[in-house]
Formats: sequence, C-alpha cells, structure tokens
Amino acid sequence: MSIQLIQQAIRYMEEHIYENISYTDVAKSIHMSNYNFHRTFSFITGMTANEYIRSRRLTLAAQELQTTDISVIDAAYKYGYESPESFSKAFSRFHGATPKQAKQNGTELHLFNPLVIKMMLEGGSIMDYRMEHRERQRFIALVRAFPNESVNDVDDHSIPDFWAECEEKHLIEPMKLLRPAGKRDLYGLCGPLRDSETHFNYGIGILADEDTDTAKLEQFVDSGYSIWETEPAGYAVFKCFGPDGDCLGETWSKFYKEFAPQTGYAQTDGTDYEVYYENGERGLFCELWVPVRKAGSV
Repeated sequence: MSIQLIQQAIRYMEEHIYENISYTDVAKSIHMSNYNFHRTFSFITGMTANEYIRSRRLTLAAQELQTTDISVIDAAYKYGYESPESFSKAFSRFHGATPKQAKQNGTELHLFNPLVIKMMLEGGSIMDYRMEHRERQRFIALVRAFPNESVNDVDDHSIPDFWAECEEKHLIEPMKLLRPAGKRDLYGLCGPLRDSETHFNYGIGILADEDTDTAKLEQFVDSGYSIWETEPAGYAVFKCFGPDGDCLGETWSKFYKEFAPQTGYAQTDGTDYEVYYENGERGLFCELWVPVRKAGSV
C-alpha cells in the first residue's frame, strides 16, 4: 500500500465518520482486500482502522458535548453507538470522564487529531531477503481458529499461548518424530483472512513429504491433527534474529513499510509461515516466508 493510498483511506474515514462504516468499507473504497488493508494500515500507523474511527468519533463527540446543548442520548446515536450505556462506557475508557462530566467546565478530555501521512526519509539500513518458489506443499499440523482482530493486536498472546499449550500437552514432539533427525523443522502456518469469515486458521506442523513417515499420518489425523496443503507460490523470505517473537513482528513491520513499497511486491492470499529450524544458524529465531507477487500481476 502506498502513502497515497493510506492518505486516501484516512480521507474516506474522515468524510464518512458519522456513517456506519468499518475497516471493510475503507478497504473497499481503495480497492484492497480486507486482509491486506487491515495488516498494512495497522503496521504503518500503529493502530487498526476501526481504532482510528473510534478515536476520532469519541474526540468529535467530546467537542460537541462541550460546545453545544446536544444530549448524551443524541450524541450516542450520532456517533454510532447502539445505546447511551455503550457510548458512556467507551467514552469513559477513552477520555477518563463520562459524557455528562464532559458538559461541565474544567473537565479534562483527550484530543485525537486526524492522521496526516507525511513523506519521511527512511531506510538506509540493510534488509536481507531472498526469493524462493515452492510447488504444492503438504503438512501435518495442529490447527486452531483465531479471531481476525488478533492479527495486529500487540496485547493478544493467543498464538504463543497455543504453542505453549501444545508443548505442555506433548503434542509437538510426537509429530516431529515422524521425520528423521536433522529434518525436524517446525512450521507456524498462517492461513489467509477471508473477507467473508471472522476467523483465520493457524497451525503448528511439519512437512509431510518423502522424508516423513506417512504410514502414521492417518493415525495422527484420527487423533485430532490436520492435513494442511498449500498451492504453488513465490515467497519473499526473511531471517528473524532475536531471542523471542518480537523480531518476527519487527520483520512484518519492515515488510509493509519498506520491502513492499520499494520492491513492488504485494502479499497474496496464500499461506504465510514461519520456519523454526532444528539446526538453525546462531541467533536465528525463525525464517518468515511470505507469499508474494508483483503488484498488478495475476
């Protein structure tokens, strides 16, 4: 997503701030999929489009409550809330004061101004990557569905918790033993966010290829594991160095802020995945494989 498209998205939100819109409407207005818009906007601005809309509405509501005789009930419905109670709750969380208190002189309120995206001098640092192509791939994996909103929620730890749960229940090691020593790499498989669905799938798995003991796969599937298949795709591959998953989030941020705008590649709706090598190089947390194609290509 270019800087111009982000600014266009912000302009659309400002022009329709009193209407019943969400990030899906904004994505449609700039002809992007919900998935790509949600992730790109979040990484570049540090907030989701829905958070931006909510913060702007609550700012405008406070100003109107302070400067006019609008009632709390009318303000609630004008700014998109289903009831005065839900409006008051959201207003209090944002401002630290109730809508009724906002009508009183001397009440401190928060101001959230419209975003203005400006060109900045960035880069100057090396971002290593390589391009790879993979034919269809097959995995055996532990799979769980997660809410779409969790993708860019820095406070959401549901996927790391999923890893911890699978480790504690000793579900990962038996799967790894289906492969020979030296080839027991683990994959964190992330399915695409579909516009028509509220959840996406995330899986912890291994490759199911000629090096895998496929005779036992049916037994694993019967006990709750799943077969995950990917289509042929080109990938941009990035090494994530660090002691924990923070380096993964930093790499995603650089992908959207630097790699995609500078190279002209766009993420596709295929499976992206992390590879956790059994014998990885020193300091490597994982490799991030992002399915991409040149923007505008089919």
